[in-house]
Amino acid sequence: MAQESNFVDYVKIYCLSGKGGRGSTHLRREKYITKGGPAGGDGGNGGSIYIRGNRHYWTLLHLRYNRHIIAPSGESGGGALKTGASGADVFIDVPCGTTVHDAQTGEFLLDITQDGKPVLLLPGGRGGKGNTFFKSPTNQTPRFSQPGEPAQERVILLQLKVLADVGLVGFPNAGKSTLLSVISAAKPKIAGYPFTTLEPNLGMVAYRDGKSFVVADIPGIIEGAAEGKGLGLRFLRHIERNSLLLFMVSAESGNIAHEYRILCGELEKYNPGLLHKRRVLAVTKCDLIDAELVDMLQEELADLDIPCLFISAVAHQGITELKDCLWQELNAPALYEDNELVRRDLAGLIPEEEGNEPLTSELMETAAREEDFSADIVWDQDPE
Repeated sequence: MAQESNFVDYVKIYCLSGKGGRGSTHLRREKYITKGGPAGGDGGNGGSIYIRGNRHYWTLLHLRYNRHIIAPSGESGGGALKTGASGADVFIDVPCGTTVHDAQTGEFLLDITQDGKPVLLLPGGRGGKGNTFFKSPTNQTPRFSQPGEPAQERVILLQLKVLADVGLVGFPNAGKSTLLSVISAAKPKIAGYPFTTLEPNLGMVAYRDGKSFVVADIPGIIEGAAEGKGLGLRFLRHIERNSLLLFMVSAESGNIAHEYRILCGELEKYNPGLLHKRRVLAVTKCDLIDAELVDMLQEELADLDIPCLFISAVAHQGITELKDCLWQELNAPALYEDNELVRRDLAGLIPEEEGNEPLTSELMETAAREEDFSADIVWDQDPE
């Protein structure tokens, strides 16, 4: 089935840094120079792999079909003290807001948030020393050299977590996309059926005195999402970076407080730290109820102990009050460090996504056959 969108926020790639070049065991041999001594050069360093934030990318689509990142190895040293060429470094450009985990253990590795700043992922192997390095008064003609250091390999998991100040959380058809289209210039898809939003949408909300903040429309959550129902865990990761969570429940709901607690329960199952974020509850579609019912609902929701507003995006009712409340909560002291949510190890098994399994590589086995990396010194009985 063809995908409607090119939004890719999850990809696994195989990374292999370059191995170091082998040192040379050459001796200086010229016509009128006898016993010229050692003249072997050092091997070149292998290329390293860096991950770099790039503000021009907004998705990981460019890595979905390029899942083998291999840095070139360093070349061996030569005679006449010639040093082998070093392998070029490889840079993986990702959108700002991408986290890097080990795909096998789930260990957190990197958090890429700055544009243009490279962060080392896998260092390349150092080149081995040539026999010239080992000459001494007691060993004037060493006939051995060092091998280069081995390459390093790793399968990593890249997850894009959108950078936004406010995250919209609610059941399908709660009016999240409609609200985003009203308070910002974003044009998300709006329709009268569930799961209209299939990818996060960002909108810049203009506030007073030239101030602004970013709102992210997250696809609808249903009961059991933490176990994989509906869109499952795919988009819950995007709210980990939000400073504030705006819960949205329709006024048509039979029990607003119960639906709010269901949403909180799903977030707690996915990541208990999400409940430490500041929260605001917005009751949507209030143009469908009268003022008397609004007063009754205010009394019922007073026990939730969070700011509660009654709005209607279609009728532009309560929008100004909502912006004021969101701005006030955004500037209040944070209750929890967001980095503690984002920079955490992935518990349990890493989920596989269709068509995104990294291919098996035998490059390291081939390299091991070419050189014995367990030996510190390689002897050469018949140097040139």
